Amino acid sequence: MHTLLLDGEDIRANAPMDELIGAIEAAFAAYERGDAQMPPKSYIDLPQYNGDFRSMPAYLSVRDADTADGEDGWDAAGVKWVNVHTDNTDKYDLPTVLGTMIYSDPKTAFPLAIMDGRELTMLRTGAAAAVATDQLAISDATSLGIVGAGVQSYTQLDAIATVRPITEVVIADVDAERTARFIEHFEDRFEIRAGSIAEAAGCDVLSTVTPVESPIVDYEVVGEHTHINAMGADAAGKHELADDILLNSKLVIDDYAQTTHSGEINVPYTAGVLTDEDIDAEIGEIVTGKTAGRTAEDGVTVFDSTGLAIQDVAAAHVVYTAASERGNGTPFDLLDLAD
Repeated sequence: MHTLLLDGEDIRANAPMDELIGAIEAAFAAYERGDAQMPPKSYIDLPQYNGDFRSMPAYLSVRDADTADGEDGWDAAGVKWVNVHTDNTDKYDLPTVLGTMIYSDPKTAFPLAIMDGRELTMLRTGAAAAVATDQLAISDATSLGIVGAGVQSYTQLDAIATVRPITEVVIADVDAERTARFIEHFEDRFEIRAGSIAEAAGCDVLSTVTPVESPIVDYEVVGEHTHINAMGADAAGKHELADDILLNSKLVIDDYAQTTHSGEINVPYTAGVLTDEDIDAEIGEIVTGKTAGRTAEDGVTVFDSTGLAIQDVAAAHVVYTAASERGNGTPFDLLDLAD
């Protein structure tokens, strides 16, 4: 029995966005219903290298009712080993964030695949924003603002355009070259232009994908019915949105423990500015129907996403299934099982 090696190109070739979005939504539902195990993300801090490692294991069991198009239920398990090393780009010509996903058979523990965790993370992050957008944005949203033109911004647009008829895109970034690359990549598909943060925040949907530790989106510039995907905060101290936005919106989080520790709400929550009473729901409560998504009374809505291990496992399931069916990837003998 072979283990499948899947590089970034293999991941992209075997990750249909609509299927990823369905799998991520099913993972949120499984977690809400108690059909998943996801121990807290563990950290190894390496200040001597200006970096850290993060371990993200999970198991989930998806029911038939949670799958799209009548697909049978499935279960999956895996662990992502990911890092953030801030000196990598300047000193070593490497990405700041790397990652490796080990995808295993829950029944036997056989390592079915080893995947590029970086590419997988970008895709599942976009898919998670799409799930939240589908539940919380106005139904006829046609404009999308994105703050931050880094690698995560691309899948934000790809995924959100899958669930809403996006035609107009405003991209805001301090780096002109990065902004130009983003526009060039999408200009054949969308009416897209560079703009200010205020212009981006006035769109029907806004995704923020920056690593800042001081808010850059003010309450006054956000549209009356804008839905915001706050995707950038993934560590304590990071904070993209003004506190007034969080306090005056319908606030939905992905996971209480993670968001209060390292999500968009972590700074005001730690300071006591924002409390449990200000959190309206977890996304799993909405996708399972326990709590309503957008209602006619809602104005601004916010999704605070830290990124969950169940999302990585769900995305890995989609990729591995497609790659196996198509004969893609590179099979190799990780384990010597010869007699």
